[in-house]
Amino acid sequence: MARKALKLASWTSMALAASGIYFYSNKYLDPNDFGAVRVGRAVATTAVISYDYLTSLKSVPYGSEEYLQLRSKVHLRSARRLCELCCANRGTFIKVGQHLGALDYLLPEEYTSTLKVLHSQAPQSSMQEIRQVIREDLGKEIHDLFQSFDDTPLGTASLAQVHKAVLHDGRTVAVKVQHPKVRAQSSKDILLMEVLVLAVKQLFPEFEFMWLVDEAKKNLPLELDFLNEGRNAEKVSQMLRHFDFLKDLEIRNNAANYLPQISHLLNHVPRQMLLILKTNDLLRGIEAALGTRASASSFLNMSRCCIRALAEHKKKNTCSFFRRTQISFSEAFNLWQINLHELILRVKGLKLADRVLALICWLFPAPL
Repeated sequence: MARKALKLASWTSMALAASGIYFYSNKYLDPNDFGAVRVGRAVATTAVISYDYLTSLKSVPYGSEEYLQLRSKVHLRSARRLCELCCANRGTFIKVGQHLGALDYLLPEEYTSTLKVLHSQAPQSSMQEIRQVIREDLGKEIHDLFQSFDDTPLGTASLAQVHKAVLHDGRTVAVKVQHPKVRAQSSKDILLMEVLVLAVKQLFPEFEFMWLVDEAKKNLPLELDFLNEGRNAEKVSQMLRHFDFLKDLEIRNNAANYLPQISHLLNHVPRQMLLILKTNDLLRGIEAALGTRASASSFLNMSRCCIRALAEHKKKNTCSFFRRTQISFSEAFNLWQINLHELILRVKGLKLADRVLALICWLFPAPL
């Protein structure tokens, strides 16, 4: 009886293994598509990283040289684990990982330098998957839509890849094809990230990255809506149609030559300055959307905060009463200049000059 049970178990195991190999080789079954696998991998990685921080730095005096060196090693180990998680779960995870790799002004260098590789390690869908996506979305085969379609993509990103193709009327086009399953997995991945961030927040109260999850919840559905992206591209094309210099071949051919110099320059800009510049861009966008750009109130308030913070920093680093007094006067003068500039902007906003001119014209009308 035991021999029969063992034989039955062996045959069952062989059948399951053979089925798994068959489905996996034919792309019908991918372990990364299973929710349990993706969740388990993310939970395990988060747990290992949290445990590493809790135990590795526990017995070392905070702020000491040993603490800083050890913390750097923990940062590097954790960044590598996070990068491996993003590469394994793909899709939304790679997108968020790329965003983290660009936060030079917020994250430790160990994280940004490690996660930046995700920009060049985006997954590539096979032509079988590309054909399936086009068939499902457009209801036609590739040869029905295009005269030719290059198998090798021009570029691959976290959510999609681009192929060069030629339409039947002879026009050359770029075809952006979304990776399969990304849309279906995105909402679940974001929910998973939200739960994990909240869990880490309980262990490390100073961990403030819920805003990143909120940004992903808001922006990812828009990025996955290629029809919306197409409409935006058409709007930009209309807005810039009068700027002929943007179509200049000389600019397009030489712009890429300056990218290494730009990257080199940005790598030497202090993180605090990058934060100020990026915050300024964000505030300008908000003010433009609200129609309050003329007053520049948000930018002026940020400038006041920077002046006060810089003055406070200088005062803490000097013991001279004369020097502290000099710093205070300089702070007051700079704040006065901002107040004066704000007053000028408000006067312009009221169009006072136009009203005075209209009054003069009314009092002294021109002879007929």
